[in-house]
Amino acid sequence: MKMRDLEQATGVNRETIRVYFRHGLLPEPQRSKPNVADYDQAHVDGIRMIRRLHKEEGLTLPQIGRVLSGELSDASLGVGAFPHLEQMVAARLDQFDALVPLSSVLARNPNAPEDAAGLQEIGAIEMSTDTGTPMLSRTDADLVAIWGEMRAAGFTEENGFTTELLAFYVTSAKALGQTEVDRFLEAIEGKVRIEDAADMALEAINRMMTFFGHLRTKAVLKAFADAAVLPKKPDSD
Repeated sequence: MKMRDLEQATGVNRETIRVYFRHGLLPEPQRSKPNVADYDQAHVDGIRMIRRLHKEEGLTLPQIGRVLSGELSDASLGVGAFPHLEQMVAARLDQFDALVPLSSVLARNPNAPEDAAGLQEIGAIEMSTDTGTPMLSRTDADLVAIWGEMRAAGFTEENGFTTELLAFYVTSAKALGQTEVDRFLEAIEGKVRIEDAADMALEAINRMMTFFGHLRTKAVLKAFADAAVLPKKPDSD
């Protein structure tokens, strides 16, 4: 999107947006040409977060910069600070980086265009075509690439596997994520400083992914045992 689109999406004028850039509060935009800047959803979310921190929390721009970098340590989390955790954690995960083109996934998934469309249909990823070229976040690009690797392992349409079958992963992930966040916020309310909460959330995302992966592996093996059946091999002539 262009600057005028960014203004419309956020309700913030370009002069103010440029001030945010000068303070280093927003990621640099992609530039298809030296004098042409392309913005994305990360900039929209970032501007909205800055406005909330400024208006609702009364923070100055330098203080907001310290919050984003994890340096501000004089405030404990209350209910009002919860809306900002997503952006703070995302910043630690580099989710404010510019989008990558879908074509960058082709080496890992030659079927990337079709698979990306299918994954977007079930809500697993989001693609942007504002620039005329399909773009997606690095996380979503990795999801498309992983499904390409699954294809290479035999999970193909011919063997009965389509992206539609992955919808239950999306549903389960949303439910699990919501429960995790609800319990996390309930536990830390009024006890943990802003930057510590973001660091804790990042630690949980990284470590509990492995924790849950082990639980899932145990559950899958038990399910196979309970079913008393292993995947059947095709009959050989």
